[in-house]
Amino acid sequence: MIRLGLLRHGHTAWNRAGRIQGRTDIPLDADASAALSKLRLPDGWGQADLWSSPLRRAVETAQLVASHTPRTSPALTEMNWGDWEGKHGKDLHADPASGFRDMEHWGWDFTPPNGEALSSLRTRTVAWATGLQDDAVAVCHIGVMRVLMAHACGYDFVGTPPFQVKRNRLFCIEINQDGWTLKPDPIRLIEDAS
Repeated sequence: MIRLGLLRHGHTAWNRAGRIQGRTDIPLDADASAALSKLRLPDGWGQADLWSSPLRRAVETAQLVASHTPRTSPALTEMNWGDWEGKHGKDLHADPASGFRDMEHWGWDFTPPNGEALSSLRTRTVAWATGLQDDAVAVCHIGVMRVLMAHACGYDFVGTPPFQVKRNRLFCIEINQDGWTLKPDPIRLIEDAS
């Protein structure tokens, strides 16, 4: 069995403004960097392989909470949101012609205009995770996390999701030859006393 801990990157200026980032390479903001520098991985995860998306916000988060540089994989890059990148989600949501909809109504065929299909994101992230040889922590993005967690628990992006992605927590998936299991309780990062 392999354990995969998923950690969402810290806040960026675009997160705080409600803008869709996707593959736009926005760094952490100063408040996020300061807060993350006081946190560390939970006990039992410090020796796991450290991976991240190649985007700065994920790499910076990994370096801050693990105190070393992660290996990066393009498979962990956030979903390409196409024409919606940089736009405000609330504005797209308010425009019925935009095609924007809430996660509960996506289904695996959901694709932003000129963006990446959710099913394509699933293919690349599951292939990456299935290839892991040892326990790993992957610092990545909410889209990547949602897809891997949905795959693990059988959620098809129709109806209320059985999980909620929050920051500063590891969401754990156990991967073995019999299948994947999403553990029900995420583990908080630990405040570093040093």
